[in-house]
Amino acid sequence: MIMTTDARPVADARPAAAPAPVGAPEGASVRHSVLDDVTGIATGVFVASLGLFLLNSAQMVTGGTAGLSLLIGYATGIPFGIVFLAVNTPFFVLAALRKGWRFTVKTAIAIVAVSLLSSLHPLAMPGFQVDPLYGAIAGNLLAGIGLLVLFRHGASLGGYNVVALLAQERLGWRAGYVQMAFDLVTVLAAIATISPLGLAYSLLGAALLNLVLALNHRPGRYFGA
Repeated sequence: MIMTTDARPVADARPAAAPAPVGAPEGASVRHSVLDDVTGIATGVFVASLGLFLLNSAQMVTGGTAGLSLLIGYATGIPFGIVFLAVNTPFFVLAALRKGWRFTVKTAIAIVAVSLLSSLHPLAMPGFQVDPLYGAIAGNLLAGIGLLVLFRHGASLGGYNVVALLAQERLGWRAGYVQMAFDLVTVLAAIATISPLGLAYSLLGAALLNLVLALNHRPGRYFGA
């Protein structure tokens, strides 16, 4: 409220600020409850694994250890879930040392869950086929959205995700851009495995995935803890 010269109150024309959560100091982040984390991580895992299923079905690749696992699977015939677990194992040590056990345990659960779901999706959709371009775009967008949900609940899918998050927290670099640099190298490594057109589709998809992260996961954008 403001006062006129005759002391009558006049409504302030400025918009009122949104109220802070009950019991939380102004400007403070709101910590996720256990139920928030369980449902959030389950959602992120499902969406990311569905995206990887589309990529695998289209014989496309993406960045990160997921893309590396897809490449190894194409070359060896080893199921994606097994390769994904093996490739991510070394990064558990880095996560435990730099991000703490809470993050590491959540990430381990997410990786195991994605590995298991990668075997269940084909059973639920036998004979599933998808256009390569659609698979590359939709698969990477779903994987990016899934990663974003996992990041916001203190988890990741390991590998380059851990390095990207550390670069954002310690150096102020956006996680999406750091991830994009690693992903570019991984996708380009697929040149000996997929066709030039498939490589172009994969590069487009990987760029979309990291754009989702770069635009939505940055300091000051989200206050959940």
